[in-house]
Amino acid sequence: MTITAPHIAVIGAGPAGLMAAEVLASGGARVTVYDAMPSAGRKFLMAGRGGLNLTHSEPLPQFMARYREAAPKLQAAVEAFSPDALRAWSEALGEPTFVGSSGRVFPRAFKASPLLRAWLRRLDAAGVRFAFRHRWTGWDGEGRLIFQAPNGVTAVEANATLLALGGASWPRLGSDGSWVDILAAKGIAVSKLRPANSGFTVAWSKVLRDRFEGQPLKGVALTIGAQTVRGEAMITRSGIEGGAIYALSAELREAVLNLGQATLMIALRPDLDAAALTTRLSGVRGKQSLANFLRKAAQLSPVGIGLMQESAIASGRPLAAFSPAELAQLINAIPVQLTGVAPIDRAISTAGGILFDELDEHFMLRKLQGVFVAGEMLDWEAPTGGYLLQASFATGAAAGRGVLEWVAQLQKS
Repeated sequence: MTITAPHIAVIGAGPAGLMAAEVLASGGARVTVYDAMPSAGRKFLMAGRGGLNLTHSEPLPQFMARYREAAPKLQAAVEAFSPDALRAWSEALGEPTFVGSSGRVFPRAFKASPLLRAWLRRLDAAGVRFAFRHRWTGWDGEGRLIFQAPNGVTAVEANATLLALGGASWPRLGSDGSWVDILAAKGIAVSKLRPANSGFTVAWSKVLRDRFEGQPLKGVALTIGAQTVRGEAMITRSGIEGGAIYALSAELREAVLNLGQATLMIALRPDLDAAALTTRLSGVRGKQSLANFLRKAAQLSPVGIGLMQESAIASGRPLAAFSPAELAQLINAIPVQLTGVAPIDRAISTAGGILFDELDEHFMLRKLQGVFVAGEMLDWEAPTGGYLLQASFATGAAAGRGVLEWVAQLQKS
């Protein structure tokens, strides 16, 4: 007797969905990947515009700590498809990787497009089918998947479904969070989607905004509460963003949402203490402007001095009235009031999602047998640095394995 290979519908053609499709196809399943966009991996390509950061090279215990409270829920998936495994996978696609000075891992081509093209060729050779411009809208009364397709409404039967629809950041690339209401109607608990790795709004003065928009703050230390991060940030017309901001975005976001604002402390010269800075600033200024004196004596950038001026104005005292000791204190403790969180459609990623309690150990929804979930739809967040893609790949692979196991059990019974 011939046993027909099970048909698995993967909804979402981002990293999690494509990795799930690869695992499923290698396990003998017939796989169709559905996506509302005209092509695969649109957000993946966007992520690679400035250099595709696939994963990170730090030891696994430190790596897993980046996922915060979700780490125990992601541990098994990341261990099964580890950063080393991800690098080997990329190399097998003809894209060897290297470790950058920060410990981040990149493909040698430094771009997403060559890797994605090679990946899609491999999936095509494995028999994976794609159905683009298919927007999933739920299930019909017979349990079939319903899609808004180019030729109208289409109903699809599948032996199992794997959802990898992403969060709600950059909706024009396909992840619009519309699945939340569909699953909530089925009784699935979903933590509210919130911006992660996002910028924040600041009520800059017109002078600072006009002069320093787009200017970077390099080698600074940013602090909120007990959390401090070293790195870079950038002044935007409406606020502040950048790698160091993203690393603190969870703490900053929760403070802003709970209190209506948050105070971010910026240290411009974190390697120099107050005494060393005071000594440098106690020299004779002569006929130099204060800005030139600060630039030469403390090696401050114009944008850093602009932030000091902004803080002094807010305090009601001109910066020129500050003593050397007060200037030294301000240099490494500039308070910046964050007034809001940048919109979720401009965030790099999303916090919130389907609660892990709704899933079994194979990433299947307990209330919807045969429906599995992977990627950013789940309730986790992580900073930039390779952690986002790593968890998306790893949960996609884990959910794919879960589908194969579940289907195999069905066939036995």
